[in-house]
Amino acid sequence: MLARNRFLLLVVVGGAALAVISLSLQFLNLIPTTPVVEERHLQAPDGGVKTAVGKSRKRVFPAPHTQEPNPVSEAYGYCNTPNRTEQAWEGHSPADYKLLSVQVMIRHGDRYPLYSIPKTKRPAIDCTLSNSRIPSHPLLNPFVSHMGQGSRGHWESPLGSVPRVPNHSSCEMGELTQTGVVQHLRNGQLLHHAYKAHKLLPPNWMPRQVWLETTGKTRTLQSGLAFLYGLVPDFDWTKLTVRHQWNTLFCGATCDCPARNRYLEEEQRREYRLRVADTELERTYADMARTLGLPTRQFRAANPIDSLLCHLCHDLSFPCAPQGDNGSGGCLTLAQFAVIRRQQLDDEADRRRVGLYHKYAILAMYPYLNRTAAKMERVARSNDAGRQPRVGGEEVFTLSSAHDVTVAPLLSALGLEEARFPRFAARVVFELWKSPPVTQVKKKSGKGEKLKAKGGEMFIRVLYNGEDVTFHTAFCRSHERRVNQPLCPMKNFLSYVRRDMFSLFKANSYKEACYKPLG
Repeated sequence: MLARNRFLLLVVVGGAALAVISLSLQFLNLIPTTPVVEERHLQAPDGGVKTAVGKSRKRVFPAPHTQEPNPVSEAYGYCNTPNRTEQAWEGHSPADYKLLSVQVMIRHGDRYPLYSIPKTKRPAIDCTLSNSRIPSHPLLNPFVSHMGQGSRGHWESPLGSVPRVPNHSSCEMGELTQTGVVQHLRNGQLLHHAYKAHKLLPPNWMPRQVWLETTGKTRTLQSGLAFLYGLVPDFDWTKLTVRHQWNTLFCGATCDCPARNRYLEEEQRREYRLRVADTELERTYADMARTLGLPTRQFRAANPIDSLLCHLCHDLSFPCAPQGDNGSGGCLTLAQFAVIRRQQLDDEADRRRVGLYHKYAILAMYPYLNRTAAKMERVARSNDAGRQPRVGGEEVFTLSSAHDVTVAPLLSALGLEEARFPRFAARVVFELWKSPPVTQVKKKSGKGEKLKAKGGEMFIRVLYNGEDVTFHTAFCRSHERRVNQPLCPMKNFLSYVRRDMFSLFKANSYKEACYKPLG
């Protein structure tokens, strides 16, 4: 029944999508080359794997519509099941521009639920990795083999004791699934193809040039390793240091911010008030709890949407309970799931309207953004004409493997509040570009013309799940986009991170904003 509903839903959504103009049309002034298109691997009738190529329908901003978004179709997008091609605009720029550095933040891939629904069977999912199971990837077996050599790498504590691949035949709570591994092998491979022509990483790259950081969860570590392997297959373990971020905000030594915590508390109160005022949601929770023979409060506390999303993403039937004397029994339904998802979408809209989360997000993600800006500045300086390169090079590629509670505030802090909530294996990419030198003609009276070469300028691109969203960001939304300068100046980003983002708090610095009274 679930599979049939899914088919009918996809038919309807697919037809509506044909009427929507792609966001990619906004970027026709970039190099007119075909975006990187990843192949998909489908199971053939003989049990083998066949390859198909096509266009992706995934979008990072909701399509314009006159009706309310379908909660179930939104949920399928959140799953990000690797069964179709992925379009990537990373690596695109005007001709002769030079790519200097790339910094990526990812959300971990598909995982097993963090919560279980009482009195129901846990989803039967195998978390070992097997090339004979769908979804798979040509790099899966080589990845597993390469992870076996991980002891040659350098690991910050406590990461050295964390398994480098999922390894339980019956998934543990929160464990990365094979789907999650494949999602990030694909992500890394996409960027490998996107940046290959730009020679972002030299074949003999130095340890300092690749920076990998992750929280201490197995799902983020394993996602980061899968992504890196897709980007740099068979990378040299001896050159790699895997760094630990103890806080999900990647704030390092600057995590102390009282105002950020107060804004989060206010945001959580807003979320609670909206939820309890939703009578349809409360009735649905009560009906679902009655079906399973549970008190409504206990059922709600189990965060059922987490487990139900896993069932949906893996095409499993929703949980059922046997018939009981108290009228309990039966199965949870797709309609009930849709009510919970609808409320989540309502909450996202209300969150944007009220603005508390945006204030929290700016203070939460300033440390990460400031670090990103500092890395860009170092790379830019090292590429100044006549400057002696630093021994060991600069951080050309940085990968931060994180959670939805990291990527969501990052998007909001960048001003991308209309972007979809981070799906499994979401990625945010910062690219630093340098324009070619410009020859200027200066006239001097009686002495004819004099030519003077002006060094190239620095520009930034921001991409979310392969879409260029630079001119949707707060720091480049109002920038005049010209044919001869279709990218966003890096100075806009630096000004935003170092000063402009604090104007919302009537403050001039992160420290002042953090210790300013709430208001």
